[in-house]
Amino acid sequence: MSKIKHILVIRLSAMGDVAMTVPVIRGLVLQYPELKVTVVSRSFFKPFFDSIPHVDFFGVDVNSRHKGSLGLFKLFLDLKKLKINAVVDLHNVIRSKAIRKIFGFLGKKIVASNKEREDKNALTREENKIFKPVKTMFEIHAETFKKLGFEINLSNPIFPPKKVLSTKIISLIGQNHQKLIGIAPFAQYESKVYPQDLMQKVINDLANHNYKIVLFGGGNDEISILNEMKSDLKNVEVIAGKINLSEELSLISNLDIMLSMDSGNGHMAAMLGVKVITLWGATHPFAGFLPFNQPLKNAIISDREKYPLLPTSVYGNKIVDGYQDVMRTILPEKVVEKIIFELESEK
Repeated sequence: MSKIKHILVIRLSAMGDVAMTVPVIRGLVLQYPELKVTVVSRSFFKPFFDSIPHVDFFGVDVNSRHKGSLGLFKLFLDLKKLKINAVVDLHNVIRSKAIRKIFGFLGKKIVASNKEREDKNALTREENKIFKPVKTMFEIHAETFKKLGFEINLSNPIFPPKKVLSTKIISLIGQNHQKLIGIAPFAQYESKVYPQDLMQKVINDLANHNYKIVLFGGGNDEISILNEMKSDLKNVEVIAGKINLSEELSLISNLDIMLSMDSGNGHMAAMLGVKVITLWGATHPFAGFLPFNQPLKNAIISDREKYPLLPTSVYGNKIVDGYQDVMRTILPEKVVEKIIFELESEK
């Protein structure tokens, strides 16, 4: 019997990265119900973990109490009160390293994720590229917990049930839909965003099939673009800016399918057991960021014959001259066909 009863798990940001820890942590506590886990992350991400048993959440206040070097020490003092036995650092950056090392000095067991940078660099470099899959982030995180003696089986995941939609959400999207499709057309970097004119064709075509389509995004600029995409399409709704994160997760749990870029929305849907179709530009699912429990066939990838340097980046932040239009090799007709096939195959 392990002496470890309370694990502190650190994963500070960003949205997609935090979402990718959810299936692993859910698997951990379901397979080891004697464990208690406290997740340390930005307060905004608390709803990700609300439905997981034996999991508490500690929100980091990066703008005030936990800001800067003094704030980092205050964060340690706050976490020390939790009486944890071990620290699992799934972020492995300066702030999380500092926290785990202090706990290490106190005799707590500490482990950290290996980001597999060498393999990812081999996949994305221009010369002597090694085009093969690296470990997924889910495998990496599971291996990290294994270092503490907790082996997690992710092959038969259990997902939370669909949430009951509130009257607020129903008033926004209506009810009694044939099929409910979520579309999240944005990503952190432009190299991962499907061109707006092509996405418009996808939306128009799906709307003509009488599906209910919900558009996700955030911020005034994205909301403005989403409203353009909706135009006068009656069965398309822009949900961005109208609901909070908890409500958004409730809505996502009721989707029949989510279409997203290589972005956080795809990971949010996947962690809830929703089928996800992803579109890939400068990045590639071989880099380890294919959404959880989704088959490779649900990833639609830009043409590597025409653009042989793909993937050019792990995160999409590298610009390669002549590769700005790689996603135009993904035809809207192919995207629509794939979505319809996956929706109809469920019948």
